[in-house]
Amino acid sequence: MKDQDLPEGVRSDVAQNARVWNYWLGGTDNYPVDRTVGDQVTGMYPSIGEVARADRAFLGRAVTHLTRDLGVRQFLDLGTGLPTADHTHQVAQRIAPESRVVYVDNDPTVLALARVLLTSTPEGATTYLDVDVHEPEQILAAVEPTLDLRRPVAVMMLGILNFVMDTVEARSIVGRLMDAVPSGSYLVLTHPTLELGGGGNAEAMRFWNEHASPRIVARSRSKVLSLLSGLELLPPGLVSCSRWRPEPSMEDGVGEVAQFGVVGRKP
Repeated sequence: MKDQDLPEGVRSDVAQNARVWNYWLGGTDNYPVDRTVGDQVTGMYPSIGEVARADRAFLGRAVTHLTRDLGVRQFLDLGTGLPTADHTHQVAQRIAPESRVVYVDNDPTVLALARVLLTSTPEGATTYLDVDVHEPEQILAAVEPTLDLRRPVAVMMLGILNFVMDTVEARSIVGRLMDAVPSGSYLVLTHPTLELGGGGNAEAMRFWNEHASPRIVARSRSKVLSLLSGLELLPPGLVSCSRWRPEPSMEDGVGEVAQFGVVGRKP
């Protein structure tokens, strides 16, 4: 992206998470400052690109399982990020064209591109909400009529709760969203952790918090599990996202990344 193409409200002098993540995934929707910070983080924690790719692959496997095997047709995707190949609606609508997806983010770069790229099949629906994840009531007030909250919904929170610095608040956000959806709904979650990553990951996160936005926090297994209180965890439970139901052809060669992945069902 070039500075003259800046959407309103976007700064090109401060690295921003969605754009750096886009850079790690090989995208072009980023600026020099994003690439500089991304390279610095990679120098401290060389497997960060692996984490980004594993998180994206987890999304594909989770949405496929929910749509194909469990019959889910509604998705609420919070922390959308920059549109890339195989976003939630693309995976779901390939399997069930009638699937309906609401994306939520409050980054102006994401907003500018989402309106252009997040399309839908004629049978389904895809919409985008410009709302902060810290405002679950605003999100829930705006999801209808795209989503019917009387029917099961998969709430997707991949790499988003790590930007909610207070664990009590993160737990409250999850609780409010899951309280609003019926039995048979799901929470799909990924979250960075230091328990799987070592010291380089901690150093990289400190650097990020000093040079990029928004700030990020890692959480332990016990704290991530506390976000899933009252939910039934689908096998294999809370694991490195790369090891959550890997494709059979990949099982022997799947490495561990410093990102938890889990799917929980509301009983």
